[in-house]
Amino acid sequence: MHGTETPSDWLLRWSHLMTPNSRVLDVACGGGRHMRCLAKQGHRVCGVDRNPEALAMAQAFGEVVCADIENGPWPFAGQSFDAVVVTNYLWRPLMATLVQSVAPGGVLIYETFTQGNETVGKPARPDFLLQTGELLSVTVGLRTVAYEDGYEALPQRFVQRIAAVRPWPASGVLRWPLKAA
Repeated sequence: MHGTETPSDWLLRWSHLMTPNSRVLDVACGGGRHMRCLAKQGHRVCGVDRNPEALAMAQAFGEVVCADIENGPWPFAGQSFDAVVVTNYLWRPLMATLVQSVAPGGVLIYETFTQGNETVGKPARPDFLLQTGELLSVTVGLRTVAYEDGYEALPQRFVQRIAAVRPWPASGVLRWPLKAA
């Protein structure tokens, strides 16, 4: 079942950007592979997905919300999170909302398929493939810490990834670790 695989290497590489005990939203969480990993790191995780069977597994790792975020209202209106995690999921009408959901000092870790993937497998429809530089475009206002756009050999796929942080409003700068002064 989707969401039971090992956590994304990209998430593992950049999860240190999250402050201890962060409130984390895992979008399209599936069975909770990232929720499990982040809960073990001591974070308070919430996953959202439309599949109740997958959420039944994910609830072992934190709070879950069953919602069709493509056809229904955003279940977290007015809320912000210390981290927002998205992998292998793209719904363009939601992109601005996801970016806005990152709290000051918080991090967005996003990884999904990009143009070129249609040459090696699925997804192949343009609706499900990022355009070149698209993650950089939608995260204007966040500070990009890391970005990749390219080909992975195992498994064969084209991906685009970003780790980006929302600066604190008072100074517009980042502090390491990412917390208020």
